[in-house]
Amino acid sequence: MLVTVGYYQIDNQEYGHEKYQAWLMKYGARPSDLQQMKETVEALTLTPTISVIMPVYNPPETFLKEAIESVINQVYPYWELCIADDCSTQGYIKPILEHYAAKDARIKVVFRQENGHISAASNSAIAIATGEFIALLDHDDLLTPDALYQVVLTINQHPDADMIYSDEGKIDENNQLKGPYFKPEWSPDSFLSRMYTCHLGVYRRSLIEKIGGFRVGYEGSQDYDLVLRFTEQTDKIYHIPKILYHWRIHLASAASSAEAKPYAYEAAKKALTDAIQRRGEPGIVTSVPIYLGHYIIRYQITEYKLVSIIISTRNMGETLDQCLTSIFTQNTYPNYEVIVIDNGSTEEKLAEVIAQWQEKEPTRFKCYPLDIPFNFSAINNYAVKQAQGDYLLFLNNDTEVITPDWIEAMVEQAQRSSIGAVGGLLLYPDDTIQHAGIILGLGGIGSHSHKHFPRTTPGSFGHVISIGNVSAVTGACLMCRRELFEMVGGFDEELSVAYNDVDLCLKMVAKGYRNVYLPHAVLYHHESKSRGYEDTPEKQARWQKEAQLLYSRWQKFIDNDPCYSPHLTRDREDYTIRE
Repeated sequence: MLVTVGYYQIDNQEYGHEKYQAWLMKYGARPSDLQQMKETVEALTLTPTISVIMPVYNPPETFLKEAIESVINQVYPYWELCIADDCSTQGYIKPILEHYAAKDARIKVVFRQENGHISAASNSAIAIATGEFIALLDHDDLLTPDALYQVVLTINQHPDADMIYSDEGKIDENNQLKGPYFKPEWSPDSFLSRMYTCHLGVYRRSLIEKIGGFRVGYEGSQDYDLVLRFTEQTDKIYHIPKILYHWRIHLASAASSAEAKPYAYEAAKKALTDAIQRRGEPGIVTSVPIYLGHYIIRYQITEYKLVSIIISTRNMGETLDQCLTSIFTQNTYPNYEVIVIDNGSTEEKLAEVIAQWQEKEPTRFKCYPLDIPFNFSAINNYAVKQAQGDYLLFLNNDTEVITPDWIEAMVEQAQRSSIGAVGGLLLYPDDTIQHAGIILGLGGIGSHSHKHFPRTTPGSFGHVISIGNVSAVTGACLMCRRELFEMVGGFDEELSVAYNDVDLCLKMVAKGYRNVYLPHAVLYHHESKSRGYEDTPEKQARWQKEAQLLYSRWQKFIDNDPCYSPHLTRDREDYTIRE
């Protein structure tokens, strides 16, 4: 079924496009909105010229015209379109470009004398730009009519902005809209896994010139390389949660499929490898084979410092034994200790298990009794005082290690000065996902990303299989530096059972640290085996009290998780469009 919205048609037969249609009807700019924007432009304090950069090489005639018209039709008038033709061989290209340049003085064209490919052509277009900001537009894509207005509105709200990016969608050869991509706020570690900011991207021209523009040799991922270098110069980066760009799908475009430009993925690996070397965080960049365009960086561990694995338990001897067996047998990290806190156990089996492990691992295994009413925060804070490690790894007793290099993977991230809490991929015993990061506001306070999805799913836009920034990770498997844990005051003992992990993570965020989820540190989680579920009136009352406390403290994050789009559902873990 095709539905017309303005100039475009929405194909609502795939990717839940009934919901996309409803979203566009609700949030897309209507003619009356566009007219109001036109009338309010002169009321803006800042009205910078935006230089739209368009390298051109043999696009289909219709698509080229539509791309140019999408700039001409902007409600914001202070733009220039800087076109560099890269020696196109199609005879219709030059007359079209000359026609538009003659028609509108804001359109400037340079005809290159030799074909240099997209990086060189983009630089030629930048060379004739005079605007304070540069916006990138491919020769077959479309800007929405309000795109530049929304950019300038953001500049007025944030005059320090150096980089602005928006959400985007795709458009096919019949002008049918599909495939919306609703993005998070600036997430640097997610960006090191995939070029997610992409379209529309707007950059302060002085910084583009400072870094030397596009680099030849990175064709196919030249924009990724550009932004990697650009964001090393500034953190004044803002996201517009609106679809302002339609990425054209046709046989030769990267939007049609991941295989359209295979050379682009090697260029991206090269750009990432360069970036981590420049930043003094060397490592190895590997591609995710099931999802082209996604990468995992394995950083070099600078020092194999002691990791204290902290586990609390009350009874559940067999469960604990399974956990400990997996730690000591599925582990390649050379320097760790295991601290078990026995929280008032009465079970003989538990005592047997403790005694066996004390005999097997007299140096690395330690157990301390703490007979108090269950309080996850108090127990773990006590454990930290007994621990000797520079890294703290909080682990539930009902977890089971799957990947032997799980600790290395977590230390690689936790050692980085910008990182707070590190979490892994936790699976139910049936190989469905239990945890791939926490989304705040989901189901109320928060819930786990992609819960109950198959282990093999890549997730929404590769979330499950990519390293990514999240606002929080579960305390069932959480690593951080000891110094950071102590700096933020450890776990809040008012949160005895629920949300103490979220609170800890948000305290780190509030101090300027980033939390990350890792897809390659994988464990089974036999969830709530030891504590059970929140299914009694007493437990429900306690949960409600702790939820209210967390919300009063972190309402800003719970109402709008910066690592999750405001346009995605708050009712389910599946990243579908919010109703």
